[in-house]
Amino acid sequence: MVEEKPQSLHQIVDELYRSESRRVFATLVRLLGDFDLAEEAMHEAFAAAVEKWQIEGVPQNPRAWLVSTGRFKAIDTIRRRVRFDESLGEIARKLDSEHDDFAAIDDEKIEDDRLRLIFTCCHPAIVPSAQIALTLREVCGLRTEEIASAFLCTPPTIAQRIVRGKKKIREAEIPFEVPKLPEIPTRLDSVLSVIYLVFNEGYSASSGENVTRRDLSEEAIRLGRLLVELLPDPEVLGLLALMLIQESRRAARTSATGDIVLLEDQDRSLWNREHIVEGCRLIEIAMGSRRIGGYTLQAAIAAVHAEAVRPEDTDWREIVALYDVLQQIEPSPVVSLNRAVAVAMRDGAEAGIALIDQILAEGSLADYHLVHAAKADLCRRIGRKEDAIQAYRRALSLVKQEPERRFLERRLSELS
Repeated sequence: MVEEKPQSLHQIVDELYRSESRRVFATLVRLLGDFDLAEEAMHEAFAAAVEKWQIEGVPQNPRAWLVSTGRFKAIDTIRRRVRFDESLGEIARKLDSEHDDFAAIDDEKIEDDRLRLIFTCCHPAIVPSAQIALTLREVCGLRTEEIASAFLCTPPTIAQRIVRGKKKIREAEIPFEVPKLPEIPTRLDSVLSVIYLVFNEGYSASSGENVTRRDLSEEAIRLGRLLVELLPDPEVLGLLALMLIQESRRAARTSATGDIVLLEDQDRSLWNREHIVEGCRLIEIAMGSRRIGGYTLQAAIAAVHAEAVRPEDTDWREIVALYDVLQQIEPSPVVSLNRAVAVAMRDGAEAGIALIDQILAEGSLADYHLVHAAKADLCRRIGRKEDAIQAYRRALSLVKQEPERRFLERRLSELS
């Protein structure tokens, strides 16, 4: 046991909760077969840690201790409920008969439990919208509001999807396991979407005090690596490449005070070259398959940025060409917005503004702060001061992340 000072224990448990709670939860779901029971048991285990570790010290393997304690808490809960539902008695007896030495719990198996749970949540019996919402909430621990921001919809809508997803898993008795290799392709699109949305929330947090959440982006990359080992499909390689190249810029994306640093203003010597080299290698392999998908194309666009020594060296013609292909195979308003910004850099701000106005006229991104921020920036560059002020104000009314808010306020102040 490792002795810790009592006054630091809450900090230790809080840090463990941030880093380990979803792994503990995933393993408890596998052991218990029930989302809500696993969630309750996990929270009870962390509460027990505060009490027990105060006396006994922090165990050598806190994660395994939490899993074991959560399992015992669940058994106690089931026993209390047996008088209301006799079928629970058999479950309690089964759990009680299993090996209870927490030191023997396999760390590698616990690590794989999160990937196992993702595939469970992405079972084809569950509608796609519920698959992704359920996985982001239950596997990755994103709040309902964060998921709603990623989907550009309301928290109640996401909450309903999560409830429906859980109900379907329960009613269809979907097993908590990674499917056999021939079954994986039917779930792959949803799994990749989940991992990428987790990464996006880590790369650019939808709300809060920080620009990024390292824990989420690192978890997404870890899951991406696990998936590459399981299934080296071109799009799996493309997604991992995209995340690595985007993550390579983390150290340069914020100032010492936590403020946003735009891509064109970043110190490129701070970029992680190992991530970039690995990402570019994965892109070459994916491109060589001739089965090029959306993630691979996005990774190729990120690679063009990464290969430019200076902002002015960026090959905007190539970027627009890649967006043209991406728009054909996976059209979306966000892709159109990113392409419009690239066109502005290639052909001039007026060309980009015209494309953004078309996107706004269509209405799907009317409440998306980045479309207004992009228009404001282009108007600012060519001296359309009043249009820029109006667009910055609209963006400010929609933004939820504090560093982005400060950046927009600073831009607006400069114009005013």
